[in-house]
Amino acid sequence: MVTQITSGIKISVTTNFEGTFYKDYKMHFAFGYKITIENLSEDTVQLLSRHWEVLDALNTTETVDGEGVVGKKPVIAPGKSHVYSSGCLLSSPIGAMQGYYNLINLNTNGHIKATIPNFKLSAPFAVN
Repeated sequence: MVTQITSGIKISVTTNFEGTFYKDYKMHFAFGYKITIENLSEDTVQLLSRHWEVLDALNTTETVDGEGVVGKKPVIAPGKSHVYSSGCLLSSPIGAMQGYYNLINLNTNGHIKATIPNFKLSAPFAVN
């Protein structure tokens, strides 16, 4: 598990290798990740959007921007958390992801850019 705290927002990530499959005559490596967004601050926050950089060992980077997470814009009260799972496909058995969430503090209307820590994606057979 990797963890990062930014402005009272703690983000923790765990990953797992889901398997391989062929798509468009090319092998793909599927990875899942579970993210916990914990509000350690004294104010209620809402997650508005996300920014991801998905790095593949074959030297490609995909940027993904979008609203919310898995179709939701969760409101997280002080001391509470929001947990969700998602995944990605890589063209190689090794890669990494990093990024940030844009949140708004609902008490002050201030914006928070909470860092998602860099986390590794690796198929067990590819790790020495």
